[in-house]
Amino acid sequence: MKNELNRNYSEVTEFILLGLRTPPELQMLLFLAFLLIYIVIVVGDISMIFVIWVDSRLHTPMYFFLRNLSYLDLRYSTDIAPKTLANFLSNEKKISYNGCAAQFFFFALFATTECFLLAVMAFDRFSAICSPLLYPVHMSQKVCVWLVTGSYICGVINSVVQTGFTLSLHFCEENRLDHFFCDVPALSEISCVDTFVNEIVLFVFSAFIIIAMTKAILVSYAYILSTVLKIPSSQGRSKTFSTCGSHIAVVSLFYGTVFFMYAQPGAITSPQQNKIIAVFYTVIILMLNPLIYSLRNRDVRDAVKRKLCGK
Repeated sequence: MKNELNRNYSEVTEFILLGLRTPPELQMLLFLAFLLIYIVIVVGDISMIFVIWVDSRLHTPMYFFLRNLSYLDLRYSTDIAPKTLANFLSNEKKISYNGCAAQFFFFALFATTECFLLAVMAFDRFSAICSPLLYPVHMSQKVCVWLVTGSYICGVINSVVQTGFTLSLHFCEENRLDHFFCDVPALSEISCVDTFVNEIVLFVFSAFIIIAMTKAILVSYAYILSTVLKIPSSQGRSKTFSTCGSHIAVVSLFYGTVFFMYAQPGAITSPQQNKIIAVFYTVIILMLNPLIYSLRNRDVRDAVKRKLCGK
């Protein structure tokens, strides 16, 4: 039993991140793979931010949100990847209690903000396609700034609540965290007190955010699809809906893994399964995002070509 009455708690001051448990000979291979992926993430997101910033043709609401998404992905990955890379080369694999708290806080902040921002981007496409005449009003510069600010505010609120509940746990003398970063399931696993309330809070907040934002996205695309189907020419339908393709791909990848991880009570029971899924939404998807938006987006490709050609 985790919950023991009248127990004297000897709180830990640091955690040991056990990471991805692989044979020693594979550690260097994993380090190189993660390093390559992190470099792709950094270069891809910085390139997206730079291209959107310097090309006046991309100074539109859609690319304003995309620039913020790239910034979020960059900060999101940088919160986790450097420490993970360092632990591949270290025998101690330690992280301080305060460092763990900070890592979890920013992880929850950026992940939650991205959930809301992806829903905002769906609303932007809905406004552009379904109400093109009112689009400049619905998506004025002031409205765009407030939508992004609101996404961050929601991210901060969720992060404060999640971090507060998680760090209220007692860990006694157990400090071996079976994960490659500080996350709720792994921290709950080593707690020496009852974690039922914490699990309920995680589920309620995560499920509400994910389900509410997924519903907003689905409703937006239902109206978009209805509008697109009314366009008489197939070429017109394809061109109109093509602006949504990249966003749909990113939403499917991100929401799919996060929903499976956090929005189902008791869905993940294996630490190894937990870590494998976490690799997808903290590393792989963040690498794919700039590639999806650059390869599938003609405006971005043309902007890159103009800058490379010096035009």
